[in-house]
Parts: sequence; C-alpha cells; structure tokens
Amino acid sequence: MLKKLSIALLIVILVVAVFPISALADPTDDSASDPLKGIDISIGTTDNPDSMASSLQIIVLLTILALLPSLLIMMTGFVRILIVLGLTRNALGLQQTPPNQVIIGLALFLTLFIMGPALETIYEDAWQPYVNGEIGQEEAMELGMAPLRDFMVKQTYQSDLSMFMDIAQINSATTLDDIPTRVIIPAFLISELKRAFQIGFLIFLPFLIIDMLVASVLMSMGMMMLPPVMISMPLKIMIFVLAGGWQLVISTLVKSFA
Repeated sequence: MLKKLSIALLIVILVVAVFPISALADPTDDSASDPLKGIDISIGTTDNPDSMASSLQIIVLLTILALLPSLLIMMTGFVRILIVLGLTRNALGLQQTPPNQVIIGLALFLTLFIMGPALETIYEDAWQPYVNGEIGQEEAMELGMAPLRDFMVKQTYQSDLSMFMDIAQINSATTLDDIPTRVIIPAFLISELKRAFQIGFLIFLPFLIIDMLVASVLMSMGMMMLPPVMISMPLKIMIFVLAGGWQLVISTLVKSFA
C-alpha cells in the first residue's frame, strides 16, 4: 500500500513539474460555468514567471506533505515509546505478539497524550492566529516550532547537544534560542535512542533472570533436550501480567518525559 502511494505521489509531482497549469478562465466566458473547462493543461514553454513559480510551489508543498509525518514523528516522543514497546515484546520472547500495528498504534496514542500540551500551545499561539489572518506564514511557523523546540531541548542530553554544536562549529550561541533547529533535532534523536535503550535494558533484566533460572533447573533435572524457552516464556507472560507489566511500562514511559 505504501509503495502504491509513493508511486502515485511521484506521478503527481512529475505531472505538476512537466505540465504547467494555467489560471481559471475569464468569469465572463461561457466555459466559466464548468470548472473543468476553465483549466488548460498543455506541454510547452511559458514566458510567464508566475506560472513557473506556482508549479514550483506545488512541488515543494507536495514534498513537504510527504515528509511531514516523518518529521513530526522525529520531533516527538514517538521514537522512544516505539523502541521501548518493541524491546518489551522481545524481552517476553514474543516475536509477533502484540503485532506491529498494535505497537505502532499504542505508540501514536501515547505520543498524542504526551505531546498534548505542546500541541495545544501550537494551536492557540500559531494555528488559530494564522487562520484568522492575524499573523503571517513565517511568524506562524516560528511560533509553532517554539513548543517543539522547548520539548526537544528539555529531553536532550547536554553532551549530545554539545557534540552536534561542535560538529556544526557553533560557538557563539549564548542562549537556547540561538541554537538552530537543525542542531537540536539530531541531538534530540540521539538522546531519545539512548534513553530508550536504557529503559529497555532495565526491562530485560528480570526476564533474563527468569531465563537463567529455568535453564539451571532444567539442566539440574537432566532435561537438556527440552528448550528452556518452552518453559520460561509462559512463566514470563504470567509474571508480567500478574505484576501489571503493561501499566508499569506505560507509566514509566510517560513519567520519563516529565
């Protein structure tokens, strides 16, 4: 499905790039009553720079729309949540349970829950004034990025931020507002990966102890031909459920963003 959508988007971009779209016909014309007759698609050159500018703007807009979900995911807590949930499933010894769709859906809803205050700020300070015509597009983008920047900086390790600042050769930044977003985003992602693996390591430890105990008991009983995973996996699932494992994992994830 994703491959088909990508191919369709590529076809749309090529059509927009090759075929310049003219403006609607004159309202006084008879063809103005039919919107489809007012659009002229032709192949050729044009001396009107506005047509070329409009085509380029459409191409840029389609590209941004295609990349926007990935960009927003990379600037939220989705990465940490998804990795921790995946590691929890692996620690239980389950390969496809819960399925990937459930894991991704849970990660998305938890991300919306965690990013709720930031999204409300973006809506009130950037989107609503922009829709009402009170601010321009550039100012709306700056106001919309401010809550995301604050969130990312708060969740970023100072060492990771300093590393990318050194790579970008930025030494004159005195405040966080002076740090470009292109530096904050990769530093935030590295910090998210680090925190996710730290939480995953702590989740793996009790399950590893259960595996070791089961393997030792089977070895002492002389059952060397019986795979330990056949005994340990039901025990891990039972202990995980009785201990309220999902509540503990989810609460730990949510509190880690505080």
